[in-house]
Order: sequence, then C-alpha cells, then structure tokens
Amino acid sequence: MVRYSDELIDEIRSRNDIVDVISQYVVLKRSGRNFFGLCPFHKEKSPSFCVSADKQIFHCFGCGVGGNVIHFVSKVENLNFKETIEMLADRSGIELPVVNSEGDDKMAMLKSKIYEINQITAEFYHNNLYNSAIAKPAQDYVKKRKLDNNTLKNFLIGYSGTSNELYKLLVEKGYKEEEILASGLVNKMDNGKFVDRYRRRLMFPIQDTRNRIIAFGGRVLDDSKPKYINSPENIVYSKGRHLFGLNVAKKGDLKKIIIVEGYMDAISLHQRGITNVVASLGTALTEAQGRLLRKSSEQVIIGYDADGAGQAATLRGLEILNNLGCDIRILQIEGAKDPDEFVIKYGPERFQKQVDKAISLVEFKIKMLKNNLNLDHPNDKIKFLKEIANILAKIDSEIEREVYIRNISLEYGISKEAIYAEIIKLNSQNVKSTKILEKSKPRLEPKKEQVVNEQTDKRERLIIYLLINYPEKSYEKIKNNVKIEELSSERNQNIIKKLYEEIEKGNINNNNIIDWFEDEETVNYLSWILAYDFEIGEVDKCIEDVVVTYQKEKLIKKRNDIVRKLEIQDISAEERENLENELNNTIIALAKIK
Repeated sequence: MVRYSDELIDEIRSRNDIVDVISQYVVLKRSGRNFFGLCPFHKEKSPSFCVSADKQIFHCFGCGVGGNVIHFVSKVENLNFKETIEMLADRSGIELPVVNSEGDDKMAMLKSKIYEINQITAEFYHNNLYNSAIAKPAQDYVKKRKLDNNTLKNFLIGYSGTSNELYKLLVEKGYKEEEILASGLVNKMDNGKFVDRYRRRLMFPIQDTRNRIIAFGGRVLDDSKPKYINSPENIVYSKGRHLFGLNVAKKGDLKKIIIVEGYMDAISLHQRGITNVVASLGTALTEAQGRLLRKSSEQVIIGYDADGAGQAATLRGLEILNNLGCDIRILQIEGAKDPDEFVIKYGPERFQKQVDKAISLVEFKIKMLKNNLNLDHPNDKIKFLKEIANILAKIDSEIEREVYIRNISLEYGISKEAIYAEIIKLNSQNVKSTKILEKSKPRLEPKKEQVVNEQTDKRERLIIYLLINYPEKSYEKIKNNVKIEELSSERNQNIIKKLYEEIEKGNINNNNIIDWFEDEETVNYLSWILAYDFEIGEVDKCIEDVVVTYQKEKLIKKRNDIVRKLEIQDISAEERENLENELNNTIIALAKIK
C-alpha cells in the first residue's frame, strides 16, 4: 500500500479546510458552531449533514457516514486513498514525493496502464483523421460541421479504421492481454479473436479534470445504428461522474457554466470562443455530475436541445441541480434545434445574448405550465393560479417569492392578494398533513433493559468524547476508575484502549484521531461522537459525574452479588459473617456516594 508520512498527511489536511472543501459540493448553513446541509450520500429533505469547523470533521445523523476531509473527498469523488491525497495536495499547492507503489499496487499499476493505452489510442485515431486514404468520410463530416484544425487538435478528435489496427498496435507496444481488455477498447470474441470496439467512427476522447483520457465516444458517419458507442465503465471511467470538456472549460472563466447534451454542441461552442461549456456523457444528468457542476461554477445554465426529449432532460437536470443548491438558469433558443445549430446559424454574439437572458427555474416551470393551458379560459386560468402557488410555496426566500409574485401579478393580471391567499392555504394544508403523519407513526416504547443499555452506551461515548477533547483533565481519573473489560461493547473497548495508549505517548490530537482507525464503521462512529452535542456544562463536574457513576455501579453490583451469596443456605457461619461485614461496608460506601 502507498504510504505518505503522518506529517505530510497532517499538512495536507490542515491546508484543506473541511468547510471550504465540502461547500463545493453541499450548500452549508451555519447553525451555532457547526454547519448543516443536505447529505450528498443519501436522499433527504431535511438537513442532517453536519460539518464542524472546530473539529474538522463531518457526520450525517441520517445515514451515519462521517470522517474528516480525506474521508469526504474519497467518498464523494469515489477515489482511493492515494488519489484522494493527490487531489487534496494539488488543491492546496503541496508537491507530493514520488512513492513506489507495491501491492495496491496491482490496481494502481493497471490504472496507469489503461491511462497510457487511452492516450496512445487517442493519438492513433487522431493521426488517422489526417489520412485521406482511410478517413475520407470523417474528413467530409468535420468539414460539413465546420470544425477547424485547432479544434480537431484541442479535442484530439480522430477516426477509427476498418480493421483491428489498434489491437495490433497495442500488442506491438508490449501491452498485455489483461491490460488491453481492461481498457474496453478491444473485445475478445468467443472464438478467441480480438476485435477493436470502434470501427469506422468519428472518435471523441473524454478527459477528466486532470487531463487524463479516460474514455471515448464514437459516432457513425452514415445511418447505421447505434449512432454513438461510448466506452464501457471500467476502473478509470464512470460515465455518471464525469463531464465532457470540463478539463478545457476550467482553463477559462467559470463564473457561469453551460451544460449541453452532445459532444458536438460543446465542441462547436468552444471553437466559436464560448469556452465555459461541458456536455453530459450520453446519459441523464446524475447527482455526481451535478456536484461536479456545483463545485466548478457559481451558476449552471442548462442548454439542452429544444425538442421534447431535450425538455424532459432539462426538467430532470433541474431537479437534481436544485436539490444540490445550484443557482440554475435555462437557456432558451428559437430558430434552431440545438446550441450547435444556433451558434453556426446566428453567431456567438447572439448565442451569448441568449445565455445572458437565460431564465430561472421558477420562470421555466411557469413557461412550461403556460404552454399547456389556455389562459383565456377561466378553468385553465384557475388551474394556472393554483399550480403557480404550488411552485412559489416551495421557495424558501421571502424576497425571491415576493419578486415572482409581483412579476406574475403584472404579467397575467392576477392580484397579488389572490396568489398569497393560495400559497397560505397550501402551506396550512402541508402543516396539517405533516401533523397527521406524525400522529400516525407507531411509537415504540423501549424495554427497560434497552433504556439501561442506551444509558450505558451514551456514557461510554461521553468517555470517548472527554478523552479526545480534554485528555489532561479526564485521563487519570477515568483510567483509574473505568477498566477496559468493564465496557459494554468491544468497539468501545478498542477505541478507549487506543486512546489510553496514545495519551500515554502524548500523541492525542483532535485532527488525527480518526486516522488511527481504518474500518469505515469505527470512523463513522467516532465522527458521530465528535459531532454529537453532549451538552457538557462544567468539564470537571462532568468528569466527576462519570467517575462517580462507575463507582456507584460497581458498589451496587458488589452489593447484589453478596446478597445472592447470602441467600445460599449451605455456607459456613464464618463465611456468612465475612459476607455480612463486607455487605455492611459496601452499603456504607454506597451511602457516602449518594
């Protein structure tokens, strides 16, 4: 496994403030000392995802996931430890030492080989494009689409021939069968023959934000099906986690970012000087792509095609981006079926004007609603008012809602009072529904022993919290009174044992405690403890209360054990007398604690 020094990891972590990093993926709002938002790892409507700036940890009280900034980036970006460290080091301008990889090693080496194969393939196909003997249909196509030579080179656009030239090339360069097949660029048939995946197609290499080629899209140049073939998912490529052209777009101004449907839309706009454009990879927009957009820009403009499928894709994308807290706009184009056709037909200046006039999510929903109704008909106008109220009732900002109500009132001749009245009615219905649902929920009363177990578990979590945050005050008192074997769970025993060991070495440090534990369950559990509000008033008194509780419980257990022994009939008089004396002393000790 790849190893970096603890000092280097500490520096990388300290240079990547967890609130700053997570804010690129999640809308966070301050609540007291912490920040809260909607969890990126599970569906939720009410924020239960907590980020602590003081402790540099996150924890979701809904799904239980937690950890530090390294755990977050690894999980949200689907990266291994080495890739996460590289990403955070790059973000904070830290140069990493060269580390020899072994073992993890095999996977890391295979990934490295696939990146190499992809790069060789892209260059091979790109060079093919300039060979008129084999690529005449592709050359005619790029001329028809008005792509210039700079664009072809910037995007490494290429052409795949008719034979298995790629497979032969990769074998000549010494790549193994396992590596070639893992790239997804070559298929092995049932008869044992190897066949290039792409043949007679215009090739679009797909790059990640680090400019590594991770996949390909191949377009036919005739009417055969399928029109596009994309790389299968593999160890370097997951289509739902990347955006075509983002690596190029990041080089320019990304205050606004336009997302379009196809490769050609993005490439055509880039060629005409509109470089803040990316494309979704032949799939409906995913949450991972939405987080990537939110991380990359302040405002996202959806520029999908004007046809029915494009509008449906727009609606799906809007919901995802809205739930992620993005500032969304929708591009409105007329006189062309897609952004590529529009920019060629009307020019980049007019396209940019349409971008500047892009409408908001609310405006788009109202427009779609209006297109399906006849507002000259009273019934349709009433339906329109009710649907508008339903849309506006979901807006949290009073100021934003006021602006829309005023504009809608003026444009459609509906009084502001009527719109407000409908919104108030809807909100009151929602409140009633919520109360009914709450009342209908079954309330499970815990058994008495479950309550005791929960109290014990909470106390042990409090001990962990005290040892981490106040080691100099709590360590001696707790260790002298709380034995490892007396703890209720093996997990708590392991954590507290480790804390005792590290405190004795002088290693206790809020920022690195989670790193001592590798299994995900313990990391999530510790982040929960660190994020939980134990409502500690005076620390010394809290420690004293914990110690006293343990002393009391030990005495009660001792008293009960003695009573049980005294109930045995066949014990000697001497033994009975000793037990009675011990019981008397235990009761006196217990009374002093009370």
